Amino acid sequence: MLRSLSRVRSARSRRASSYDRTGGNADFVTVAPGASHVLADLEGPGVIRHLWVTALGDDPHLLRTASLRITWEDAPFASVDAPLGDFFGIGFGRSANFAALPVARMPEDGRGMNCWWPMPFRRRARITVLNESEHPISHLFFHVDWEAVDALDEDEGYFHAWFHRQDPTDGIAEDGLTNHEFQMEGLNPTGEGNYLVLDVRGRGHYVGCVLNVQNLRVTDEHDWWGEGDDMFWVDGEARPSLHGTGTEDYFGTAWCPTQAFHAPFSGITLPGASNWKGQASYYRFHLADPVHFTTSLRFSIEHGHANRRSDDWSSVAYWYLTEPGRPEMPRLPVAARLPHPPDHPRT
Repeated sequence: MLRSLSRVRSARSRRASSYDRTGGNADFVTVAPGASHVLADLEGPGVIRHLWVTALGDDPHLLRTASLRITWEDAPFASVDAPLGDFFGIGFGRSANFAALPVARMPEDGRGMNCWWPMPFRRRARITVLNESEHPISHLFFHVDWEAVDALDEDEGYFHAWFHRQDPTDGIAEDGLTNHEFQMEGLNPTGEGNYLVLDVRGRGHYVGCVLNVQNLRVTDEHDWWGEGDDMFWVDGEARPSLHGTGTEDYFGTAWCPTQAFHAPFSGITLPGASNWKGQASYYRFHLADPVHFTTSLRFSIEHGHANRRSDDWSSVAYWYLTEPGRPEMPRLPVAARLPHPPDHPRT
């Protein structure tokens, strides 16, 4: 990024924003319940370089009930579709300060949401915020910073992001098992039943995800939820060519982490509570090591070793494709996105 900054390119800097067209200071828009607002409708070729959004409203789950949606080239569907908060790096509709390279949540209390994923388009880009709450978004402020260019290289891909959730994951009964047996034993040679982060067809590369897990188990014994391996099946292969060693290992951490931490490529924005209870949110961005695929990619993670645990898992996957497309995963209705209370289940 810095290496190419000194190159003087043929591009024209542009911005779409919520500024007050009257010259006043009401630099925001209101989005009614069930309505959407167009942040930008851009004519290409161009590249979106930066998104900044902040929002206020009476809905305590606003960052889960409002979604960012982006459509490329007049496609009949959105290629980016994720709750606002999850897209910008933190799940459960919660907010906190953190800084990674492609996304960041800045003060006050992480409510300044920023994205620097480059998003090229050739003919048209349409960016909207959809409000699926029963309450209005009373204040929606935004910037869309982009470059108009003469042409794009043929190998420039289209940015995608998609939200998924399984609540709860399909675990097993603990009856008759010791805590060690339940947490650490069992076999999963095929990856069947893993939590699905992404299942997509086409040619492109995967560039990362945000993963959110809420521990739903009721126990005073050792209750780490992240013993499961990550697995990538590339181009329809029978066995995953990328097979990890534990959920925390995939995110670059170690030994059942309990601390918040943020770095350019990976981090923990919400570490959860004592004994790994409560809500945890992690991110991993493959900026230096994207996962390339020619025809398809399937990425999943065990929910507990051998898929024995039943917790609330959700995620946003990010990837690029040569054409606008959607994953082989449905769009979840707003009722299926709402979070549990942070202390659920109460013990």
